[in-house]
Amino acid sequence: MVTLSKIYTRTGDGGSTRLVGGQLVPKDSVRIEAYGTVDELNSVVGVVRAELAESRVPEDARGPLDAWLHEIQQRLFDLGSDLATLIEDRWEGMPLIEDDHVTAIERFIDAQNEGLGVLKSFVLPGGSRLNAQLHVARTVCRRAERRTLALAANEPIGEHVLPFLNRLSDAFFVLSRRVSHLAGDAEVLWEK
Repeated sequence: MVTLSKIYTRTGDGGSTRLVGGQLVPKDSVRIEAYGTVDELNSVVGVVRAELAESRVPEDARGPLDAWLHEIQQRLFDLGSDLATLIEDRWEGMPLIEDDHVTAIERFIDAQNEGLGVLKSFVLPGGSRLNAQLHVARTVCRRAERRTLALAANEPIGEHVLPFLNRLSDAFFVLSRRVSHLAGDAEVLWEK
């Protein structure tokens, strides 16, 4: 159980923070950048959920999509914890990103992509606020992937972290197309 009685500690005033194992690191370290970007992504997903609730996506489709986004927020929190903990400081039962999380995203992509039609041009963000926010989620996810890749070049990380982020950005792309289809919005395509 998590208990937070005091929100500020003043320990970060000098530009440092502590990892889950207690190690003091600069706030601009690659590890902090990686899990900070994952945290930013989680916030963007919260905005996506709020936009979904107000969208023209039919109500019977909104519930399952919102449930999936809620699950993704939970996994992103686990991913942040995964990245905030050195491999040697992990403990039995610690929530981590596993292969089945990656597989679940792949199944979601396949289901959402069904019936969308083949793309003959690049898709631009827009058409609705929800579509645009899903593209924001996609691009923040790609940045989280790049930051995490930079971390992995110097320190060991969980083996499923990068595949999870890679698939998740693809899922946001496909979901942006799906919600446009469900809401009856035309996709905004790139014109040569």
